[in-house]
This record gives sequence, structure tokens and C-alpha cells, in this order.
Amino acid sequence: MEETPLLWLLFLTAMLSRTTNTASLTVSPSSSQLFEDKSVSLSCEEDDTSAEWTLRRNTTRRKMSQCGAGWGNPAGSSCIIGLTVPWDSGVYWCESREGATSKSINITVTGGPVILQSPVLPVMEGEDLTLTCKTKRSSNLPAGFYKDDSFIRTEPAGHMTIHHVSRSDEGLYKCTISSVGESPPSWVSVTGEEVTFDFRSSFIQIFT
Repeated sequence: MEETPLLWLLFLTAMLSRTTNTASLTVSPSSSQLFEDKSVSLSCEEDDTSAEWTLRRNTTRRKMSQCGAGWGNPAGSSCIIGLTVPWDSGVYWCESREGATSKSINITVTGGPVILQSPVLPVMEGEDLTLTCKTKRSSNLPAGFYKDDSFIRTEPAGHMTIHHVSRSDEGLYKCTISSVGESPPSWVSVTGEEVTFDFRSSFIQIFT
């Protein structure tokens, strides 16, 4: 029967001919929480500059708005927010002109006295996770850390590291600094290793 190899050939040829553009969103400073009146830069790190990636966001005020349309200053595939305000809080992502999207990230901008610096992207299983509780002037004050509203421990220098994280470490974290205040909560995601399928290698193995 020649039908099965032929179907495989047609399928793999179609997959090989597809253009799969991807991008990842990076934030500087790299934190899911920011104080207001600070500058932040967001960039679409892309593997194909011809895809023309645009930064978009959803906030409580506007949905699906792009950088330069009432917020931020576009600079190529990057966007700079000169002075953050609380309504810059929301979900951000990169989108190509073909409609492909990057993974989204959540950013919280607060006018409060304390923030929790935590990763904006999911942490890989087995890696170390470091959380930092800080005020506008200091990041080394004694701080208490919480997960899902349950107290974890107090760290004298305001930094807490969880070694070799697992899925059970995923959750909603916050911190407090005595006589100063409490940070907003931030969700920390833990993910496993991504598995990809190499269509080109499979094509060669099947038809050689």
C-alpha cells in the first residue's frame, strides 16, 4: 500500500512549509510588581523580525490596546512606559501581524509602600525561586513571606529562596515589612520542561 507513505509525505510537507514565528516578552526591571512613578521597558524578543511584533495589553480601563495608543512609547519591538501608574496594571503580551501571540505576563503597579519582586514568567521545575520584599528605598529589611495567605517564614534580609521548586510551590505569594506595610499578591507559576517535535528529523528518518 502506497497510501500511508504518501499521506505522511503530504502532512510533513505541509508542516515544513509553515512559518511558525515566535516571540517572548521580557520586562526590565524584571519583576511582576512595580512601584508607581517608575520607568519600565517591555520588549518582544523575536526570532523573525519580519513578523512585526506589537506589544498589547488588557487593563481594567482598556482591552486589547497596543503600545503607543494612549500608553507607552514604541521603539521597534519594544515599549517604554516612562512613569508607571496603578492603571498600568494588567496582562501584557506580544502579537504579530499574522495573529501569533507570545505567552502573556501579569504586571501590578502599586502606590503602596511595599512590593514583592517575583518572576514575571513561569519558573522551571527544579530551579531555584528567589522572592524579594522591598520598599522604595530598601530591599534588605526583615520581611515575612506568605503563600496562599499562609505564613511561610521571616527572612532577616528580605530575600526568600525556595530551592528546587516543584508544582506544589505554585501559588499566590505576598510579603510584609513590619511598620511599613504589605505588598500586593502575585501568582508564581511553575512549569515542566517543554517537549518539542522535530518535523524535519522525522521527515528524514521516514523517507531515507
